[in-house]
Amino acid sequence: MAHSSAHQQPVSGLEPQVLRKLTARIVPFVIALYFVSFLNRVNVGFAALTMNHDLGLSAQMFGVGAGIFFVGYLLFGLPSNLLLHRVGARRMVALMMLLWGALSGATAFITDPYSFYAMRFAVGLAEAGFFPGIILYLGYWFPARHRAGVIALFMAAAPISNMVGAPISGAILGMNGFLHLHGWQWLFLLEAAPTVLLGIVSFFYLTDRPDQALWLSSAQRAWLIAEMERELAGRTSRSAIRVWPALCNLRVLGLALAYFGTSTGLYAVSIWTPLFLSRFGFSYLQLGLLTAIPNVIAIVGMVLWARSSDRRNERMFHCSIACAAAAAGMLLAGYSSSALLLIVGLSLAAFGIDAAKPPLWSMPTEFLSGPAAAAAIALINAVGSVGGTIGPIVIGHLKAHTGSYSGGMIYVAATLLLSSIVVLFAAPRRDAAAG
Repeated sequence: MAHSSAHQQPVSGLEPQVLRKLTARIVPFVIALYFVSFLNRVNVGFAALTMNHDLGLSAQMFGVGAGIFFVGYLLFGLPSNLLLHRVGARRMVALMMLLWGALSGATAFITDPYSFYAMRFAVGLAEAGFFPGIILYLGYWFPARHRAGVIALFMAAAPISNMVGAPISGAILGMNGFLHLHGWQWLFLLEAAPTVLLGIVSFFYLTDRPDQALWLSSAQRAWLIAEMERELAGRTSRSAIRVWPALCNLRVLGLALAYFGTSTGLYAVSIWTPLFLSRFGFSYLQLGLLTAIPNVIAIVGMVLWARSSDRRNERMFHCSIACAAAAAGMLLAGYSSSALLLIVGLSLAAFGIDAAKPPLWSMPTEFLSGPAAAAAIALINAVGSVGGTIGPIVIGHLKAHTGSYSGGMIYVAATLLLSSIVVLFAAPRRDAAAG
């Protein structure tokens, strides 16, 4: 009955209806989840403005602690995503958010470099499966031709988190001494609370698969199931559905290397920007407001760039050009001698880094599905997390030995330029999309 009712209305009429419902139901919620995820991930950059002094952390120690988050992230990303594919997003997302929210809040009570390292590692372990899990989850619901735009809206949460979170974090640091706690301790406590609350809500709100979506009409649900099954039918070769061939796939490995550069850039901008700007003598609130500027540019640019990618049904050049723009921005920031030039460079870098990701993340599900897609997405994200691990450590190391952030920013620019080149060879061709 569902299939016959689906055909009572033209597909051209059903498709926009379904997309509107999917977008309204799923996208704002996953944006909220990623917002708090990213806030808990990078608020350590603002905490560092006073925490480093209180705990005796050097720039190099802070870089190690910021980077070690991704060691735990690397270790658990793949098994977590495979588990999410098996048991569903509703249970896994709720569990992950409860765990990393509690651990992020507990970071308020670290006492030395080693407890800082341990807590950052634990937060990374708990959060490892969230981002690749949501990318996989969106692939269950949105047809490929609409996916870059949807991923862009989801990923806009990262720059929105920086944009909104930066002034809030700067203001929270001003609570120093309230109830005998440092400002950075309040920062971790207050910004962890929404994560725990949203983790509880996730368990009741998320729907695992389209066939369970009672909030769609029977005709809409039947159309969506048929559409996603039609896409799946084009990816039925052994290499397209099995885990091990996917992990050895040269395109997957190339996309992973490309993502390495974008992740290196993302966390260079997200974690280190307050410290980059602090040398110009701004107050905490001013730092928060100035840190928001590159993120405003990134949000608008990323959404428009992803729409262009969907409209042209083109991923490779959209990803490559964005990475090259980000590299240029990091170089400009690295050689800037004024706050204005630094912000311009960081804005260009933030745009390129964020704009590259929606077309990149649209590629794996064009030629993989099921457990293979889950494994490939987790692998790409894991290799990216290596970039997130190494980048802060390299920046902190070079700052400690040269007294300047320029060397670290040049390193980040080089990784982004490599991403720009690699993706030209790794992107799936249309005639190979069937696997």
